[in-house]
Amino acid sequence: METITGTVFDIKQLAVFDGPGIRTTVFLKGCPLRCAWCHNPEGLSPSRQLMVSTGSCIRCGECKKICEHPEHCVTCGACILSCPLHIRKICGVTYTDKALAEKLLRDKDILEKNGGGITFSGGEPTMQAAFLLAVLKRLKGMHRAIETCGYCRPDIFQAILGELELVIMDIKLADPREHKKWTGKDNAVILHNLEILKNSRISFRIRIPVIPGVNDSEKNFEETAGLLRGASAPEKVELLPYHRTAGAKYTMVGMAYRPGFEEERAPYLHTDIFEKYGISAKIL
Repeated sequence: METITGTVFDIKQLAVFDGPGIRTTVFLKGCPLRCAWCHNPEGLSPSRQLMVSTGSCIRCGECKKICEHPEHCVTCGACILSCPLHIRKICGVTYTDKALAEKLLRDKDILEKNGGGITFSGGEPTMQAAFLLAVLKRLKGMHRAIETCGYCRPDIFQAILGELELVIMDIKLADPREHKKWTGKDNAVILHNLEILKNSRISFRIRIPVIPGVNDSEKNFEETAGLLRGASAPEKVELLPYHRTAGAKYTMVGMAYRPGFEEERAPYLHTDIFEKYGISAKIL
């Protein structure tokens, strides 16, 4: 069987919020959206990156002495070994689909005994669709889930659905103009894929990252609830309140965090709106 490679930026064991039971969550690099509140900036680029805990740096210069590519980092890793405080690391590990599946299958028995399985997140896992599909096929027989923003070609979305037991899909904003303003893309393809998901027989959950002054209005929640009418297998809606620690990792990957909304205000949470439509809703 031909092997396919992909890039992973984290593997979290004993996860309990990414689907039923106890799970292993795999975070794949690369995302097509640029959400103003993103709390995984290291997952945005599909490429391996150098991460530096700049706040702890003592400016000793040891990394610069050994670096052979001062104009453009090639993630060779030489500077990591030279750092006396060990605050530098490469974010992104390349796996073949076979190697990743074998690593995940080592915990198959304990995950199944605890009603769990494997969840793929990101970034946006559909950005590495061929790799994701190849790994999912090697995990057949386990409970397989995905956390997705739904922004991918519909044919890719359908192909991935065929290898899953659960989909956890973000609906960030119902209004296309507001969606583009806050994520960089409109939501036409996302809503199209939501219709595909609604008409499938696959169990799914909808997640809404609730951001103060962005999407925590009754209007947005009403419109989102309306989008879910006619769904065949919705489990529930999960509201994820914004956490003010979201910007903590940006400087580590050389980015600035400028969210453009009221970070200090707690978001409004309206579970009752979904319950009015007969949709179970909870706050995570």
